Amino acid sequence: MGDLLKNMRSSQIFSVCGLPEVRVFKVQGSTFKVDYKAKAETQYQVELLGLDVFDPISMEVDHQSGNDVPAWFLDTNYNGLCFHVSQAFFPRTGAWENLKKALKGDYEESVWDHLAGTVSAPFAGGEHAQVAVKVIDQRGNELLVVKSLKEVT
Repeated sequence: MGDLLKNMRSSQIFSVCGLPEVRVFKVQGSTFKVDYKAKAETQYQVELLGLDVFDPISMEVDHQSGNDVPAWFLDTNYNGLCFHVSQAFFPRTGAWENLKKALKGDYEESVWDHLAGTVSAPFAGGEHAQVAVKVIDQRGNELLVVKSLKEVT
């Protein structure tokens, strides 16, 4: 079809490839009792640093900051087959005020800050010992990165 189609940025709806940039780190674990014995549990957090997307026009990689992605999701016990959303975040949206009005409730401001953030809530490692982060870019593409919790220092 050669030059029959216009080659404009707006006509390119798919990214050739992209990769979320994340940091997984340990946090102070909580202590809980099991059969009257205290047991410390290691907890982790994930920070979305940004997103690298290949631009097929310029043949270069565009970097977006974590605060500039429409949505990102976290699976805290990824099994390698099915992505299960355990935490969801929407950093680039101005819809929080509309949502607050629609819910007609009183909520702590920290709830909205967390939903619009780039750092997950603490979580315990699951049986699969890996986490997956799925980022939705501005074109609606899903970009996924998987990290092993065994490699976290």
